[in-house]
Amino acid sequence: MSSPLIEMRDISKTFGAVTALSHVSLYVPEGGVVGLVGDNAAGKSTLMKILAGAIEHDTGEILINGQLAGYNSPTSARAFGIEMIYQDFALVPNLSVAQNIFLGREIMCRRRIGPNTLDQTEMNRKATELFAALGLRVPSVKLPVQALSGGQQQAVAIARATGFDAKLVIMDEPTANLGAPAIEKVRETITRLKQSGVAVIIISHRLEDIFAIGDAIVVMKQGRLVAEREIDDTDNAEVVEMIVTGRDPRDDRHEADA
Repeated sequence: MSSPLIEMRDISKTFGAVTALSHVSLYVPEGGVVGLVGDNAAGKSTLMKILAGAIEHDTGEILINGQLAGYNSPTSARAFGIEMIYQDFALVPNLSVAQNIFLGREIMCRRRIGPNTLDQTEMNRKATELFAALGLRVPSVKLPVQALSGGQQQAVAIARATGFDAKLVIMDEPTANLGAPAIEKVRETITRLKQSGVAVIIISHRLEDIFAIGDAIVVMKQGRLVAEREIDDTDNAEVVEMIVTGRDPRDDRHEADA
């Protein structure tokens, strides 16, 4: 595998009396596609929100390219090239596609006299180029997001996350509630990101997506790591067993052999 891009070591997090994560470690190689799976309340989203800077962890450390990275906000995580696409896409419905892509990173017209103004023409142009480069399609970058289909809104969220030198993109249930054509488009986009050297973590209940495009799969249960597998070293039945039982069956075999 490629050299490590992200290493999360011994991450723990509690919310009051509830332990959300207990000593979880995660490794993501450069350009790797890692599936993160588990039942509800497994801790998947909490772990990824910590990586994306939305939540602070209590203990443990995060290394990026082998260097200790300290950050406590999504903005500072983006400075390290980490982006997260949430399940609800986190788009502003009444803003245009281009305005959503450049939200918080707007291109301005600099004026010698008077206040600076938004350079909407340049944002539209760059947004159109970005969609073309990613192989994604929307009817127009000038349309409000609320006028788009679910698959098209997903495309906007992906374009926004990958358009600014992202090194890692986290996708929370990227194919949930999408039809077959849109699911295939998301898979193609993830493959294209991988080919360009961008790592992807997919939180998903759809194991078929992870087995189709992933390199590795990580199973969690009740806030702890159950097992990690290379995709070609496991199958659907074994992963489902680990999700349900919260145990690695290979550990059971080792104990029996002993």
